[in-house]
Amino acid sequence: MTTLRRYLPILDWGRTYDRTAFSNDMIAAVIVTIMLIPQSLAYALLAGLPAQAGIYASIAPIILYAIFGTSRALAVGPVAVVSLLAASAVGQVADQGTAGYAVAALTLAFLSGGFLVLLGVFRLGFLANFLSHPVIAGFITASGILIATSQLKHILGVSAHGHTLPQMLGSIFAHLDQVNWITLVIGVAATAFLFWVRKNLKPALRRMGLSPLMADVLTKAGPVAAVVVTTLAVWALGLDARGVRIVGEVPQGLPPLTLPAFAPNLLGALLVPAILISIIGFVESISVAQTLAAKKRQRIDPDQELIGLGAANLGAAFTGGYPVTGGFARSVVNFDAGAETPAAGAFTALGLLFASLFLTPLVHYLPTATLAATIIVAVLSLVDLSILQKTWGYSRADFTAVAATIVLTLLMGVETGVASGVAISVLLHLYKTSRPHVAEVGLVPGTQHFRNVRRHKVDTRPHLLTLRVDESLYFVNARFLEDLIQSRVTEGCGITDVVLMFSAVNEVDFSALESLEAINRRLKDMGVRLHLSEVKGPVMDRLETSHFLSELTGRVFLSQFDAWTALASEEHLNRAAE
Repeated sequence: MTTLRRYLPILDWGRTYDRTAFSNDMIAAVIVTIMLIPQSLAYALLAGLPAQAGIYASIAPIILYAIFGTSRALAVGPVAVVSLLAASAVGQVADQGTAGYAVAALTLAFLSGGFLVLLGVFRLGFLANFLSHPVIAGFITASGILIATSQLKHILGVSAHGHTLPQMLGSIFAHLDQVNWITLVIGVAATAFLFWVRKNLKPALRRMGLSPLMADVLTKAGPVAAVVVTTLAVWALGLDARGVRIVGEVPQGLPPLTLPAFAPNLLGALLVPAILISIIGFVESISVAQTLAAKKRQRIDPDQELIGLGAANLGAAFTGGYPVTGGFARSVVNFDAGAETPAAGAFTALGLLFASLFLTPLVHYLPTATLAATIIVAVLSLVDLSILQKTWGYSRADFTAVAATIVLTLLMGVETGVASGVAISVLLHLYKTSRPHVAEVGLVPGTQHFRNVRRHKVDTRPHLLTLRVDESLYFVNARFLEDLIQSRVTEGCGITDVVLMFSAVNEVDFSALESLEAINRRLKDMGVRLHLSEVKGPVMDRLETSHFLSELTGRVFLSQFDAWTALASEEHLNRAAE
């Protein structure tokens, strides 16, 4: 049962589910459903798919995540960044509007889901750590700019294309003479209204005496109000006949049973994009899930989250959807609305199922400009250019990573941007660890503590060199330590003993072991002994399997103070003997 509950968390929280949790989950589900209906339609538009694909991608995936996921507040479904990535990937293998495009989107969801499940089963969630937070922030900021720019064509009512910022802007400017002014009025009005709703409606409703819950529900219903008003306007005034683009017919009924394609060439073309989408989606989801769980002292299992998100994507692949993940805005709304368990997500799915069965005919005259306004208002909250200022003041290396990710994403597209982000994160890690911080330390007077001689007033001995290695040693940085000791211990320097303080060393790989052996031999040839101190148990276990300790010219000390005392006493005896 323990193993079963690990893979089916619903068996854990479901045992204690009661009427209070049901009531709280239902209230949260109503609020999130109101918010999710226009968002689902809009994000499907962003992905280049029919509007109904957004609703389909929000039904089965949510239910499957409720069964397999561990977060009690994460709201799974289409999100802006993943929709943009999906559009970029699928657009390279099929033309938008064709059956092949929809099938490719299903296949992308299938590959993404399968990859996430494999990562979860084999507990490989740590691979997502190769994307640093600054790089993620830079990528999301650039993606937000790209997404908002891509929707300008719907606000203007023109035809435009492109996957990079220069391409989009160039295409939009080239078609400015074709602007549909009625569409422009609708798009600008909807955008201004949604911005006002987001910033000012809730405080205004609270001043009018409404309860916090009712004010919150009405605020979240702002996009629905924009959808209703603009749809009625287009229908009543016949604006579709005057060039205003509308959603058109949306199939009414249950999500269809679909099959992804298994053609080798299509799978090969979508595999790398699917991996990138999986990693980006997982990083976004797990960060949101852990943040919200911490507020209630709940636990998130990252590996099980991979399985939950993988199951959600597999569900999307077989029910007419496209790749999904946990959304930040929806999850925060779900949490603030009082969601107690993942059942809130399942109730949301039922609400969307009701919309799919009975409400889809009502959005026939919905102008795409309104959906574009919904996307623009949602994604601009993702744009955080202050990350450039923050990283510039804290770490120039991180600033370079953020700036490079933003520039590459804007100029070369989202796939190049995220791939570059992964590469930059790995290169930054390798660069930082290839030059580990190694401090020469001395004894703080009157204590048994050792500190950097450049930062503190400490006691040192002319014959004794103590170096504190503040990084694990592996093939990338092993030679750095060799060169450092070689430059510090020179002929005639008077040093007779070198102590490597290993208190911060968690790993010594085989390349580093060979470097330690080389250091030991060189120092021996110079008449200098090599010692180790404060070696951690796992590191010592590894060293004991080699010949290094038997060939070590010095000793291994339990603490640096023991090394200091013993070697200082030996020097004193040697001088007395002389």
